[in-house]
Amino acid sequence: EVQLVESGGGLVQAGGSLRLSCVASGFTFDDYAIGWFRQAPGKEREAVSCIDNNDGNAYYPEPMKGRFTIASDNAKNTVYLQMNNLNPEDTAVYYCAARVVLPSHYSGAYYFNDEGYDYWGQGTQVTVSS
Repeated sequence: EVQLVESGGGLVQAGGSLRLSCVASGFTFDDYAIGWFRQAPGKEREAVSCIDNNDGNAYYPEPMKGRFTIASDNAKNTVYLQMNNLNPEDTAVYYCAARVVLPSHYSGAYYFNDEGYDYWGQGTQVTVSS
């Protein structure tokens, strides 16, 4: 059974930091890309970051560059999202998702397309107070 379990969300003041974790099981971790997405109330889901476990390359949409860092620990089947200098606009439910990826070269847009992901976690709430 495939499982993705997020943790690490919570309430933080503006300017603070959080580290989210996504523990994966039930599939060959090294063959997958893991993405972090978020969805705020009344807004569409958007990509935050993605890491391709085939080669370790990380991808960030332009608005996410600079404050978010994704990292993968393949030995623990875990992907982390370090979030710094948070602001109230970062308030959302954060999801991790997995998609199988054949070794190749892809653009960032390939990883940011949430429709390409096969498995999703249940999400973790991040709330940033002003």
